[in-house]
Amino acid sequence: MLFVFHLLDKKTPDTPALRARLRPEHKQYLAGVGDRIAFAGPLLGGGGPEDFVGSLLVIDFDSEADALAWLENEPFTRAGVYGERSIHAFVNTWPQRAGFVAG
Repeated sequence: MLFVFHLLDKKTPDTPALRARLRPEHKQYLAGVGDRIAFAGPLLGGGGPEDFVGSLLVIDFDSEADALAWLENEPFTRAGVYGERSIHAFVNTWPQRAGFVAG
């Protein structure tokens, strides 16, 4: 089942630098489930393409327990980057046509 992770960064002066420092580890962790990712990327604030304010991930897991366990080991989560986290099961009923690179 697909699970949507809506993850908002803590609003502290140190969070952007912590996010930047951990980003390679975060991307490597995502690569471990890369074949199950429907889509993933940063949420942006109003300050341009590098103004990251969180993450939106949609990943296939066998259960909510598996999704939660995966999130608990995610580098941004472990380091305290995220201030707000919500996870929901998701059923995609719309054929995707926009926002995806043809491959």
